[in-house]
Order: sequence, then C-alpha cells, then structure tokens
Amino acid sequence: MDHNLHSPQRRLIELRMEHADLDDLIDRNTLDRPGDELTLRRLKKRRLLLRDQIARLETELDPPEPA
Repeated sequence: MDHNLHSPQRRLIELRMEHADLDDLIDRNTLDRPGDELTLRRLKKRRLLLRDQIARLETELDPPEPA
C-alpha cells in the first residue's frame, strides 16, 4: 500500500485545492446569482471549515517554535 496517498502533506494540498475551488465558486455564485444567499452562506461556511482544517494541519506539520 502506498502511504504517500494518505500523507499529511498530500491532505494539505488537497484541502488547499478544495479551498481555492470554493473561492472560485463563491466568486462566480456572487456574480451569477446574487440573490442566492442560502447557497452562498453554505459555501462560505464550508470554506471556513476548510481554512480551519488547513491551519490545524499546517501546525501539525510545522509546529511553532517554543518562545
């Protein structure tokens, strides 16, 4: 079994790609259907969750230096 497929680094890349896709989707949704607030809220909530997951994973991969 290839462990690289499930490495934290790969997961981080996948999360960043999904976050970028959501950014694009939110931008297009705002332009194409400005009245669809529910969809926009859901997309933004998902994007925020992804950002939190990315931050958590980045901390695990590169912990901050002790002060």
